[in-house]
Amino acid sequence: MLKSELISKIAGANPHLFQRDVERIVNVVFDEIVEALARGQRVELRGFGAFTVKHRGARTGRNPRTGATVSVEQKFVPFFKTGKELRERLNENAPPASATRKTAAAKVKAKAKSKGDRV
Repeated sequence: MLKSELISKIAGANPHLFQRDVERIVNVVFDEIVEALARGQRVELRGFGAFTVKHRGARTGRNPRTGATVSVEQKFVPFFKTGKELRERLNENAPPASATRKTAAAKVKAKAKSKGDRV
């Protein structure tokens, strides 16, 4: 979902609000989340999840195209951890993990068999 779609959906669910006001509200909420993360604070939305900032130290990397080593500076990256309620809603109709693994393994075997490979 795009931000414009979110704004349209909220405006449609709240006909007493003008679309420009809904857009301003959404922008303020997002801006406050960004500013809090920039200050190094944690932002928690109960039932949805938590935004935090993680520190990645300086390291030596590799350019995948040329293979040359490059220096990667330290940086801070945003991190999102889903809340329990969101995780449960996402997985309420999902098949068990063991069934998914069996299906994936069966697909790999079938593909290899069709190519004539030994499994």
